[in-house]
Amino acid sequence: MAVSIRNKSTSLLRLAQERAASKKVEEDHKKQEDIAVPCLSKDCIWNILIRLPINSLPHSRFVCKSWYDIINSPTFIDAHLHRSQTVLIFLCFQHRRSLSSVKSVPNTFSVESSFLPTKSGSIFGEPTVSSKSIFYMGFMEFKNGKCQMGEYNITCSGNIRGTCNGLVLLDNKLKKGGLLVMNPVTRKIIALPLGTISSPHNDSYGFAFINATGDYKVVHLFRDMLGYINCETLYLGTRVWREVNGPTFGLFGWLGNNPVSAIDALHWIPEIDRSDYLVSMEMENDKFTTIALPQSCQKYDGIIEMGGFLCFVTHEELNVDVWILKGLCGEVWTKQHCITRGCILDMVPLLSLGVSGDIIFKRDEDGSLYIYNFELQELRKIEMEAAGLLQSNLYMPHVNSLVSWK
Repeated sequence: MAVSIRNKSTSLLRLAQERAASKKVEEDHKKQEDIAVPCLSKDCIWNILIRLPINSLPHSRFVCKSWYDIINSPTFIDAHLHRSQTVLIFLCFQHRRSLSSVKSVPNTFSVESSFLPTKSGSIFGEPTVSSKSIFYMGFMEFKNGKCQMGEYNITCSGNIRGTCNGLVLLDNKLKKGGLLVMNPVTRKIIALPLGTISSPHNDSYGFAFINATGDYKVVHLFRDMLGYINCETLYLGTRVWREVNGPTFGLFGWLGNNPVSAIDALHWIPEIDRSDYLVSMEMENDKFTTIALPQSCQKYDGIIEMGGFLCFVTHEELNVDVWILKGLCGEVWTKQHCITRGCILDMVPLLSLGVSGDIIFKRDEDGSLYIYNFELQELRKIEMEAAGLLQSNLYMPHVNSLVSWK
């Protein structure tokens, strides 16, 4: 019995010594790791991640739980959005792609297929779309005076009706008159309930973010049989269409110009040519007003958003003037810039780059793009990739981001 107790005590002692030795090895190894890879503070990691390009963030968030929490936080997403450069998003037919066909590109996302429960030929009684009408979605990015083509590997059949903070408003081709909201980067997508069905040539959609409520709002203007412009709105938070009072009869000559979101309102140029005013809709109270322009808006003039303000770009003889409106309450237009060198009559303003503020123009004659650098006061033609001029004629300002409508 005494021998058995002694042997048992010896085994326990040996086990304790082995555990102590193993623990010491682990502690030494951890110290070496700490020396080789120092622990970075959360603020330091934040400052590193916020500088990454948008295409790196979806993968980076899976490095560890800490990175996942940072990248998915609303504060980080908003901060990265405001650091991001504006691009031009567009749709183009598959056969005009400069790369191989969509089917050969891995990880291609089909907007319509994401709503199909099976491979059957219909959904909810609606026929599926024809493969002949499939578009691919891409974007133009501007760096150092050059244009680079980017792709989301996304196909769809509906046109882009509006963009806001990285979200895209699309026609829902699986449901007549329906709409979709999608983030091309995250590929998250929702279908909106059916609103008033109208002719595409007699309606207009606006898409804006309401700072006061933190919600996204869709505005639908449509002309009825009597020529009146009616209006309905939808908040993405509730997803319910609501009828509101439309603009005064006779303010709109046509609805073909896409509205611009700036200074907490949506703004339309109401005529094809020679408009003396804008029709604006305040987002918080759904009130329609008119804003007198500093001079008549001609065919190649236009409005864009610039640094949160409303910008009116107009041609004056051989010059291009840039006017700014900073608010709706008693503010007046002020001439900020006058482009005097190298101006071309048919240059249409497309967007203002979010970081630098430089303006991108498109020539109506051949579709070539120009950039005006305010710092250098220089207008230059943008170098484009070989297939650049083959893209769609419809470009919309867009920001690649991780923003969600929730």
